[in-house]
Amino acid sequence: MKKVDKRELTESFSMVLQFGLTMIIPIAMCIALGVWIGDKYNMDWIVIPLFFVGALAGYTSIFKMVKQYLTKIDKRAKKEKDVKKN
Repeated sequence: MKKVDKRELTESFSMVLQFGLTMIIPIAMCIALGVWIGDKYNMDWIVIPLFFVGALAGYTSIFKMVKQYLTKIDKRAKKEKDVKKN
């Protein structure tokens, strides 16, 4: 069994927390905006499309974060491979 580095474990936990916040905050903001618009202009249905807009915004942010993280991991692995070669 591979020994887990404390730095990797902390990085993983922080990424999971960041994923959750990145998804929840845009959804909550869009729902709040939808409720406000619905109350002000008597359009209660506006919450539903704004929920999906918030979910899409959160998904896009998470996708970018994962892409950046995987690029960083790939660079780190390539660097370790080059060090082992020499």
